[in-house]
Amino acid sequence: MNTGEIPPAVRQRVANAAKHRCGYCQTQEIVIGMPLEIEHIVPIAAGGSSDEDNLWLACPRCNRHKGVRTRATDPETGEDVPLFNPRRQRWQEHFTWQQGGATVVGLTPTGRATVATLLMNNPFVVRARQIWIAWGWHPPGP
Repeated sequence: MNTGEIPPAVRQRVANAAKHRCGYCQTQEIVIGMPLEIEHIVPIAAGGSSDEDNLWLACPRCNRHKGVRTRATDPETGEDVPLFNPRRQRWQEHFTWQQGGATVVGLTPTGRATVATLLMNNPFVVRARQIWIAWGWHPPGP
């Protein structure tokens, strides 16, 4: 499968593999009350495909900020590094939660570049996370 619509069965397998949460910021579908988007890890515009191994879930916010990028600058070192690949890398190795889960912190150059590029701690989402935390809905488990 190269481009076009994602078949429902593929979407369901990707959603199940992603545990129904954004591969980047970990926002859960159940918390925001709508399905997350199918994200092309390597965007079609950057030579990627719609093959299942190039697909994951992303919240609309992370997906829009990522756009066609596959690399970004680590704000700490200034290095150009790959963005986090939720299909191939473990979230816990690149990110951690602070403030009880209200903010995401990058632990590696890839993590820091991803947090900065996807604006994963913008004030709106931090406030939403604080509400989710108060209700016991966030952060999600492993």
